[in-house]
Amino acid sequence: MALTNLYEGVNTPLLAQATLLAFLTYYFIWILYTRWFHPLSKFPGPFWASVSRVWTVLHVLPGDAEKTQRVLHARYGPIVRIAPNELIISDPHAIRTIYGIKSGFSKTDFYLAFRPPWARFPDHFSATDEKQHAERRRIVSSVYTMTSILQSEKYMEKCIDVWIEKLGEMADRKESFELWEWARMYAYDIIGELYFGKMFGFLDAGGDHLGYIKATEDLIPVQTLAGNMPTYIRGIFMLTGILLPKVRGALSALGNLTDATNGMLKDRLAAVHEGGKSERADILGKLLDISTRNGKELDFVLDDVKMESFAAFFAGSETTALTLSGILYHILRNRAVYNKLTSEIDSAYLTTTGHIAYTEAVKLPYLAACIKEGIRMHPITGVSFPRHAPASGCDVSGVWIPGNTRIGVNPGVVHFDKGVFGDDADCFNPERWIRGDAAVMDRFIMQFGMGARTCLGKHISMCEIYKAIPELLKAYTFELGSEEEMQTTSWWLHKPVAIDVRVRRR
Repeated sequence: MALTNLYEGVNTPLLAQATLLAFLTYYFIWILYTRWFHPLSKFPGPFWASVSRVWTVLHVLPGDAEKTQRVLHARYGPIVRIAPNELIISDPHAIRTIYGIKSGFSKTDFYLAFRPPWARFPDHFSATDEKQHAERRRIVSSVYTMTSILQSEKYMEKCIDVWIEKLGEMADRKESFELWEWARMYAYDIIGELYFGKMFGFLDAGGDHLGYIKATEDLIPVQTLAGNMPTYIRGIFMLTGILLPKVRGALSALGNLTDATNGMLKDRLAAVHEGGKSERADILGKLLDISTRNGKELDFVLDDVKMESFAAFFAGSETTALTLSGILYHILRNRAVYNKLTSEIDSAYLTTTGHIAYTEAVKLPYLAACIKEGIRMHPITGVSFPRHAPASGCDVSGVWIPGNTRIGVNPGVVHFDKGVFGDDADCFNPERWIRGDAAVMDRFIMQFGMGARTCLGKHISMCEIYKAIPELLKAYTFELGSEEEMQTTSWWLHKPVAIDVRVRRR
């Protein structure tokens, strides 16, 4: 009765008005603070970006952040505020300051959205504790040296053989093929060979028959949007995402991958225990050898081996595929480049009947130039790599950045800097890597990260690319099916939408 009397005494309209007034007052004060008193208030940028991360999320949502950020830099200058506590910078010389070894900058919570919830330790990509990252990386670093990767070269060649065979069938039927999709199948099948015991069978099936590729395609945009949200909203967003059929389908497919992985690991472990060593010289075998020999000492158990495999699945497939696609697209679009490159390959390998070894391919100067230029023109990501500035603040490109500020460089912006790459930086020109100072330009290429966070799988990716391109161009003639410029999306990864290619036997 007393509670009822209490509610009867409440003036509901007045309470609603008071609540609204309090809400508006709070945001008025917040806007006043962010615009005039916040440590980043001196930095230019869109009004709404300075007062709410909602602008940041909406900025990433269309999937063309690199284009938008080029416009922002053209309008506001080299440093732009894209959130109340976040900046982007287009000065290439800021790269080493922010991402260099012992820079004092650390990964932000953006990367936590990509972390598997079941992992004992964060994977190499999402780890934010620099000391822990260095310790865990040190355990497996020997597995990822180029010497180690080349011991698995024959497994990559198995995938190339299947791709070559399938292209021959399409050539005989006078069909075209979708380069982006086939590059993905190639990259995923190699990850299957190296980390999961065998190819996933995408190349042989000519499609994503297991649903794994579609799973990553559907999940990465959701994770990227979540990473740009405040942490107090992120969990709710990720949970509501499960209601979407695409997300549920992706999680189901990855659940199947997990079950298959557990079965495969069980079989491989049984073989290791029986013979004392893995029967395959692949990466999985080397990881299992570390675990069985020194697992207790290093705290590197079977779940950590599985984490390495899953990290490679997500980080090593799409990235290599989009890089290979981008390189080949620009080569095919520039026929003078295509003709010069095929001539170089023919001169070296026209009579070669076996596979072209990586150590041979890297000696071809024009091929190397085409790959470097393709990487520059088609960076892995179209958004920035956000880092926290040191708590004490620091100088970046002659500007004082307050402590703990989020700041990052977008490869989709700096890779086109005319001060570094010349007035024709917007054009595909492999010659710049032969006539120009390649060592200097290399310092500003962010394809595989920088400093202590350089991608562990870099050598795998480069080996796949250097082996595939000469093999493909030696066997077939390729032409783009359309003169239209390649369309891309940039929900974190900078992916082609489609690249139609006609293929004919040589």
